Amino acid sequence: MIKLFRRLNKPYAVVPRQKVRLFKRITRHPAFTVPLITMGSLLLLTVVIILAFNGGSPRLASSETHIVIITHDHTEQTLPTRAATVADALKKASITLHTGDVVEPDPTTQIVTDNFRINVYRALPVTVVDGATKTFAYSAAATPRSIAEQVGIQVYPEDTVQLLPTDNFLTEGTIGERVVITRATPVNVNIYGTPVVMRTHSATVGSLLAERGLKLQSSDTLQPAATTPVAAGMQIFIIRKGTTVVTQEVPIPQTTQTVEDDSLTFGTTAIRQQGSDGKKLVTYQVQLENGKEVARKEIQEVVTVQPVTQIIARGQAVSIPADKQAVMAQAGIAPDDYKYVDYIASREGGWCPTKIQGTHNCPPYMNPSDVPSYGGYGIFQATPGSKMAAAGSDWATNAVTQIRWANTYALSRYGSWAGAYNYWYAHHNW
Repeated sequence: MIKLFRRLNKPYAVVPRQKVRLFKRITRHPAFTVPLITMGSLLLLTVVIILAFNGGSPRLASSETHIVIITHDHTEQTLPTRAATVADALKKASITLHTGDVVEPDPTTQIVTDNFRINVYRALPVTVVDGATKTFAYSAAATPRSIAEQVGIQVYPEDTVQLLPTDNFLTEGTIGERVVITRATPVNVNIYGTPVVMRTHSATVGSLLAERGLKLQSSDTLQPAATTPVAAGMQIFIIRKGTTVVTQEVPIPQTTQTVEDDSLTFGTTAIRQQGSDGKKLVTYQVQLENGKEVARKEIQEVVTVQPVTQIIARGQAVSIPADKQAVMAQAGIAPDDYKYVDYIASREGGWCPTKIQGTHNCPPYMNPSDVPSYGGYGIFQATPGSKMAAAGSDWATNAVTQIRWANTYALSRYGSWAGAYNYWYAHHNW
């Protein structure tokens, strides 16, 4: 049985060995080896020339074309584009926006990085309930206050705006979600001779004063009484006799709430809710001598208009192309810093090692002697460009050398690449 198996298996075992021997005879023949060696040599020579031309660094892709990722209508579309802004990219992609749609980041945002994310949020039906008035519309705004403003309904900082579901279409007469506005009552308050309009949800004059932190002194007179119910348009007076007082209106800066968002490209932002500054009245008791002010003392401070918090979404999605990661790795940049380096490089020189400040092209080569001594140069717009010679003699063309120089600069001036990024984010330069 064993001998029979060996005879049956022999043809399948012999054929591969015969092919191997045939291949060895062919490869030993000059007609095969000469062209093979020639082609290999040419390929090796080509690689050497490319590396020599690029200073031994990986070749960066053209900075004129970027890859954008557009999420819309339950699809994700990835495409190369020369579009300069988000609006241009949407137009080139033939994506039409409708009333109430929201685009993040803002359509005017410049596209300067690859794998740039654009999100299109389609408007959904919503009913804005403002007292007895109901307004039906479509909106994709992120907060109820933003929805009301997008629909064209003015809301004041003291108004309460809530987003509520529609529980019963027949009884509520609405479809989709509801934005319910509870209006604050406007009253006219005269504080030591300065008239202001306040809006409040307080039920009485006394609770309004407590809400705003208004504390009456023994010499103050309040009209009407603290127990008087608050009514729209009513007049409230706080009077101090026998004392000279002055009141100044001071702005209250809006606060900012930042929301980290993985659906947006790192470093880009989108405003989810517009903020606004508030106002307050500061009252001083003035001391006069011979009709001239010689001293003043603050006796009252009251908020007349509440500030509105601005909500900003800040992108955290990081997707850096392989060619840029390669040059950063060769320059010794830590992977955790790639996003910071890419952010600054994309906005300074557009990842072009031969970028001259004020120009829009990226020359394939630049002789060091031809680099202007004024203005920025290179990936990070060093001024002058020749200062990068400290990192290597090939500073005029080599991306790796320029990144090494930038690494030293970032660490020495800002302490870290994160510090350099934070400075650029705030000042748009570094």
